[in-house]
Amino acid sequence: MKKITLIFLCTLLFVDCGSLKKTERALNSGNYDQAISIAVEKLQTNKHKKKKQEYILMLENAYAKAVTRDKERISFLSLENNPENKGLIYETYLRLYDRQEMIKPLLPLQILEEGRTAKFVFENYDSKIITVKEEYSDFLYSKGKYLIEYAESKNDYRVAFDELNYLNSMNPNYLNTNALINDAHRLGIDYVFVSLQNKTQMVIPKRLESDLLNFGTYGLNDLWVAYHNHLVEGQQYDYELVVEFRDIAISPEQVKEKEFIKEKQIKDGFEYLLDENGDQVRNEKGEKIKVDKLKKVTFYYNEFTQFKSVLVSGNVTYRNVRTGQLLQSFPLKSEYVFNHIYAKGTGDKRALSTDLSGYLKARAVKFPSNEQMVYDSGEDVKNQLKQILTSYKF
Repeated sequence: MKKITLIFLCTLLFVDCGSLKKTERALNSGNYDQAISIAVEKLQTNKHKKKKQEYILMLENAYAKAVTRDKERISFLSLENNPENKGLIYETYLRLYDRQEMIKPLLPLQILEEGRTAKFVFENYDSKIITVKEEYSDFLYSKGKYLIEYAESKNDYRVAFDELNYLNSMNPNYLNTNALINDAHRLGIDYVFVSLQNKTQMVIPKRLESDLLNFGTYGLNDLWVAYHNHLVEGQQYDYELVVEFRDIAISPEQVKEKEFIKEKQIKDGFEYLLDENGDQVRNEKGEKIKVDKLKKVTFYYNEFTQFKSVLVSGNVTYRNVRTGQLLQSFPLKSEYVFNHIYAKGTGDKRALSTDLSGYLKARAVKFPSNEQMVYDSGEDVKNQLKQILTSYKF
């Protein structure tokens, strides 16, 4: 028990020393908030213990330096008189506020060797935060509204969307921000019309066409792309995506037969071991020695393989609707194989392995139709199309 306690105490000491060094490194490298976070975590328990004194000193030092640096940053950003800086100023004020709120619950903190209370200068930043928040809200609102009204490309709408969403997170329901966000999103979307073209001599199953054009099943999560599989009246499309089937090759129905003989030595009871004189052999206890009696069994095996395959090939092309320019082309290729094995035979089934004997239970089945074969290949085609849709960026 004493040994376990000693190991536990040594582990605690090692961890604590590691935390002290980590705090010191953060402080010396200018990562003041990291140093503050570590120190605050360590001081949340047993803050009056002597071993916590170093954390108090480093917390006091890191806090003073962090506050000085943040105030200097605010002064510099204010001098530039750039409205974009309002966001940085706002975030810096929030950091000043959050930092002192994190420390307040720990106070007071005593520095024993110096006989004093650790010094932390706190300020009321409420009015400054509210003022700069209003100024920055007005700037973001005006910027977002301007980008929507005078957009030169869809990217402008998307920038407006991001700016207005930040405004909404910072200052919810500011003026008509929500309505502007909806406008920016609607106007920033790329609308893509998708069609399926059959350039083969075969009929594409309606089920396959419906599955391929059902974009709700693809799990796409693109904020800025909307796919339509039918033309919407009044909608201006930016791009056209064509899924084109160029060739469908279906093999003839084939039945391949293999015939072979399987032989195997199996146990068939036992017999007593005899010596060269024909006498029974006994062990040390005088018991007769038994040996397995082996028997050769044979099975005449006929295996039949039903085979039929389909190879579907084509491509996926993207075009710019306004210019007619071909943007990108991707190949599509999928093979689906129907393969069914069954067997017949005569003889002793004990000569067969487990996998071969299993085929004896199967029977010949009806070959799938050409339409079914094409449809069965569609799952792979759909997976390829999904990969193209998710990887291509306009």
